[in-house]
Amino acid sequence: MNNSGDGFRLDGRILILGTAPGAVERQLSGQELTLDEAGPLRDNISTDEITPLPSLLHYGQELARESHTGTRIGNHTPMTQGVLDNSRFSVLVAGSRYGKGSSREHAPLSEYLAGVRLIIAKSFERIYRQNCDSIGLLTSTDMGLVDRLRAGETIPLDDLVMDRDPLTQDIIRAGGLLAYGQKYLHDIERVHCLQSGPMTLAQKIVARHILATSSETWDMQPGSSGFVRADIRFMHDIYTAMAADILERARGQDVSLFHPESIVMFEDHYSYAHRSPNYADRGLLPQIAHLSRAHRDFVSHHNLTDHGYLVGEEGSEGISHAMMAELYALPGQLIAGTDSHTPHCGALGCFAFGVGTTDMCNAFLTGAVRLTMAESVRIELNGKLEIGVTAKDIALALLATPAIHEGACLGRIVEFGGPAVTNMSIDERTTLTNMIAEFGGLTGLCPPDAETVRFLKERRGIEFQLEDWMQSDPGATHAVTITLDCSTVRPMLARPGDPGNGVAVSDLDSPVLIDIAYGGSCTAGKRDDFDNYHEVALWGLQHGLRVPDHVTLFLQCGTVQVREYCISKGYLETFKAIGAEILGPACGACAQCGPGVSTRTDQVTISAINRNFPGRGGPGKVWLANPATVVASALAGKICSFAALQQTKATTPTETNMHD
Repeated sequence: MNNSGDGFRLDGRILILGTAPGAVERQLSGQELTLDEAGPLRDNISTDEITPLPSLLHYGQELARESHTGTRIGNHTPMTQGVLDNSRFSVLVAGSRYGKGSSREHAPLSEYLAGVRLIIAKSFERIYRQNCDSIGLLTSTDMGLVDRLRAGETIPLDDLVMDRDPLTQDIIRAGGLLAYGQKYLHDIERVHCLQSGPMTLAQKIVARHILATSSETWDMQPGSSGFVRADIRFMHDIYTAMAADILERARGQDVSLFHPESIVMFEDHYSYAHRSPNYADRGLLPQIAHLSRAHRDFVSHHNLTDHGYLVGEEGSEGISHAMMAELYALPGQLIAGTDSHTPHCGALGCFAFGVGTTDMCNAFLTGAVRLTMAESVRIELNGKLEIGVTAKDIALALLATPAIHEGACLGRIVEFGGPAVTNMSIDERTTLTNMIAEFGGLTGLCPPDAETVRFLKERRGIEFQLEDWMQSDPGATHAVTITLDCSTVRPMLARPGDPGNGVAVSDLDSPVLIDIAYGGSCTAGKRDDFDNYHEVALWGLQHGLRVPDHVTLFLQCGTVQVREYCISKGYLETFKAIGAEILGPACGACAQCGPGVSTRTDQVTISAINRNFPGRGGPGKVWLANPATVVASALAGKICSFAALQQTKATTPTETNMHD
């Protein structure tokens, strides 16, 4: 396979990820199939499938053997360890929204290290494609390339980059972002570049953070790329070892970081790995310990601010996104983090977005963060939320709408507004902006207001003064406007497999018995979430209910600040009284890094986390729900809203458990 500056020529095989029975297996055994013979292309292949969570313990050549070991075709995962690496496939072909989900660069890097040099898909998730650009893995949405390559044609590089913006073309031609950055991104300054005419809040924030490079002035038009100076760059422990390795290979051991005082590090994923069936039961704890040492060595070497493990107990100081909102983010700031859920902080009125490891390494070295400007989507949330309906229900309802389900927010900036948002707390707003990752968006934000000021005063003791520019101008352009009457939304679920599989709890056509209930994560480990968990738990306790023996309920605060809040309110005693297990702050089951993960295919979990892609929560089935529904279901032994639980006529724990 030849991928030179002149073009791309097939010198290997093409693997079409089609869904016709046995199509992938036939190709793995050596057959060549046409697009028609392979059947409909598999859509929505997530990074959780390309590199399942245990793969994240690797960051070098060993990643090659992990590539696509979780990718499901029908009910099968045809690529076991090493299969892609040993099959000489240089081109992969798939359907829509390829690479959705996590920002993990492990996914495209595993493909690249396995010999893949070109991915052809109907569409790509933003972060995944940007990660490909950064490491030199080519991507295209031109399905006609399959026949051209098989005919022996050399595809000019111009054909492969013609639909990309000029900066991205330059990065691809340079062989990746670090090579480009070394040549062009040193000693550049921030410039204030306001457009004429009405602007959205997102445009105003970006305009105040643009960097002047040697290329032409960036006009921030949708689809164009430039570089910005982030107020804060943050990274967590899944990526630190990989980042250290990338930096050392690129610049040597004496690398210095740009303005290290504006970098924040977090150890939030692996503090419960010793209780994770995904890691402990597979004998992977030595690899976890290696990643932890690499993280701490990097922090120590560069004297970085770090939020690490708790001393003398399980857990960490907190989840990166949640702590960013609790302790750092401010209205009008621009924040970059190595996680798809970085938009969490957008609830405070800042522009927060996720990037891959190589992008962050470039930002560590140069202070420049690459950003492709996007169109704006306005989501207008009208009406009043019914009792028992939360922001999580609104997010799941939005994900199930045809417009968003079909990609209206893909790669775009989402601005939330309307009376329902105005009446939400910041904790609830963070649920909306956090799940922009599931919408496929670049970022999400809520214009700052009096509630934002109140939050900053309450949580940090600061008197923040909003400025007049911190809102979208009347007449600012939005590519799409989506309106939802929130008064019509009822407590929601997402059926297993995808957060977009929304259904109201009341519309379930048959009982769904559960084995595990989990409340926590960055999406649902905040103060408001624990208020909701506690309301249901207290009602259950007052009515003689406990979690039945066949169900395990885990509750996990997102930060130490949330745990202190729960202690001050007396919540933990109530949770323990109904039979819940309280876990220390950490990502936990959300990333298979702690208790709450299924271990068998027949197990059913109801969870307040943000995504339920295949394999995300273990081999079983994961239903998503709001915090109240999680605890109500735990008490009922089956999926059940709080309102439905209250309507039960059980008078004793025995009667309730017998009934269920």
